Amino acid sequence: MAGSLLGYYKKGLLEAGCDEAGRGCLAGPVAAAAVILPENFEHPFLNDSKQLSEKQRNELRPTIEKEALAWAVEMVSNEEIDKVNILNASFLAMNRAIQKLKVKPQHLLIDGNRFRPQTDIPFTCMIKGDGRFLSIAAASVLAKTWRDEYMAKIHREFPVYDWVKNKGYATKFHREAIAVNGISKYHRLSFRLKDEQLALDF
Repeated sequence: MAGSLLGYYKKGLLEAGCDEAGRGCLAGPVAAAAVILPENFEHPFLNDSKQLSEKQRNELRPTIEKEALAWAVEMVSNEEIDKVNILNASFLAMNRAIQKLKVKPQHLLIDGNRFRPQTDIPFTCMIKGDGRFLSIAAASVLAKTWRDEYMAKIHREFPVYDWVKNKGYATKFHREAIAVNGISKYHRLSFRLKDEQLALDF
């Protein structure tokens, strides 16, 4: 848990961790967060957001937002994803979050194996970084909780897809709902939305 996560990669530098959420979804935006934590930040269960329960993530969010030296969350819409592709949209969301930080970091820790920066800030990519560094873990929690909240909001507009539960991911229920009801304005048209097997059943 948090005890095994590292507080920094480059000691003495103001470091921002960056992560995204919702990259593999069929609907909704991709979200990204950038977080600069104080050097001595500790929390008993801060970890990669995928390892935490929804309740734990929701408890962590206000603590991170209150105690971070700076944080920002940005989303790139499904329309933008369709224009630039999901990989570029993920980079775009991260860059927007980084540029929105009220404090400029001296180094970026990016979750994943590649990044296309839009700033001159030096960066290091970290595979599975959300399970290795506190700042990336904090960014993963913010990106996930902010996106989940957005999906719950648009669920009220289109309840047939059950986004409040599946968050736009390709669950069997979500694919069946698309097959029966068609697509919404929040679906990513560049993704394979219909399962051919399911489509044949209706």
